[in-house]
Amino acid sequence: MTSPLARRVYETCHLTGSFRLRSGQVSGEYFDKYLFEAEPALLREVAEAMVALLPECDALAGMEMGGIPIATVMSQLTGLPTAFVRKEAKAYGTEKAAEGFPVAGRRIAVIEDVVTTGGALLASCRALRAEGAEIVAVVCAIDREQGGRANLAAEDLQLRPALTRADLEAAVRAQ
Repeated sequence: MTSPLARRVYETCHLTGSFRLRSGQVSGEYFDKYLFEAEPALLREVAEAMVALLPECDALAGMEMGGIPIATVMSQLTGLPTAFVRKEAKAYGTEKAAEGFPVAGRRIAVIEDVVTTGGALLASCRALRAEGAEIVAVVCAIDREQGGRANLAAEDLQLRPALTRADLEAAVRAQ
């Protein structure tokens, strides 16, 4: 049985064509997460599914750019504070990688929209750890199941997806 959430996300976000992914790979399909993030009711439903996956933590850290709206809604649902994590630290001003509050000594769940290989996510998690954060899990809306879980695990990061590529594909097969 397919998830009603997977079906709604698929119907809202699935695009076909030729798309270059952040990893450099080219895909014939793309899940445009900004399409579900722009729909308040669907964004909330995805965030609620992700809240159910949170381990015990002190705070959330939303990844620039797509993880930020999800983390913000999750913060509203849980009452947990949220940091906003840049892909790289600013070269001016405070020169911080994470904005919002000091992450040192905090048990943080990192929030991401879509994980493919996890490359940019790994760099940001390294930056958070360098600032003294303890990352207890990475929670994402969609795991494209293209190596991200293994790449994160290699750096002792547990991936907890609300939906996987298989979930989304099952939703379309069920139509």
